[in-house]
Amino acid sequence: MIKIGIIGGTGLDNPEILKNPGEIEIEKTPYGKPSSSLKTGDIDGVDVVLLSRHGKDHTIPPSEVNYIANIYALKKQGVTHIIATTACGSLREEIERGDFVILDQYIDFTRKRRNSIYKTFEPKKPVHTPMSDPFDCRLRKTLIEAAEELKLKYHDGGTVITIEGPRFSTKAESKMYRIWGADVINMTVATEAAVANELGVPYAAVAMSTDYDCWKGDEKPVCMEEIMKVMKKNSKNVVKLLVRAVKKIRENIR
Repeated sequence: MIKIGIIGGTGLDNPEILKNPGEIEIEKTPYGKPSSSLKTGDIDGVDVVLLSRHGKDHTIPPSEVNYIANIYALKKQGVTHIIATTACGSLREEIERGDFVILDQYIDFTRKRRNSIYKTFEPKKPVHTPMSDPFDCRLRKTLIEAAEELKLKYHDGGTVITIEGPRFSTKAESKMYRIWGADVINMTVATEAAVANELGVPYAAVAMSTDYDCWKGDEKPVCMEEIMKVMKKNSKNVVKLLVRAVKKIRENIR
């Protein structure tokens, strides 16, 4: 049975979209408390579970998000696949504000957060999870097909660099990330993807470009006001993309 976890998901808990809505409060997991309660329901007959990465009112900074508890809580509810949404800064001229990027690689440039479920190994049983392709190819295909059908502007693939945050980059850092080969920048996805892979839950992420970070000389450096403006303008497209992707899951994933 397929059950889709959606991280982010603002707007999907609209009763007109999410049928048979419910809510599950999880006080703790073996890894602590998740960021938010879990909203449950179905979209076009597909069971979904929604989780707000930064908490209900966006009170949890990126490095304080309990990524392990979040993914674990979704898995314990029977989630078989996870689709995540995230805002990002563009490090490439061709990735414009409002564009979607169906990520296929990441660079983890975080430094202090916990990004693995393992603190110890069983004797003589070390676990090193393969991560050459961190985003599930079938989920990526579904997101790409959904974006294509909706005629949204999207980019098939892109490398996200995840930084610690919550501060934004310096100009020197932003230019360095471009040299490294990153296409977009954010503060959450690499950690989330790593944990999902360790816990064995297929994961894909769609990033929406909201700004040009601070590398682009003819653009103002990133600020929260501009990010929120672009997100608000494009929020309906995010919801449309996720709804269409969920509907297509049964066609692409058995």
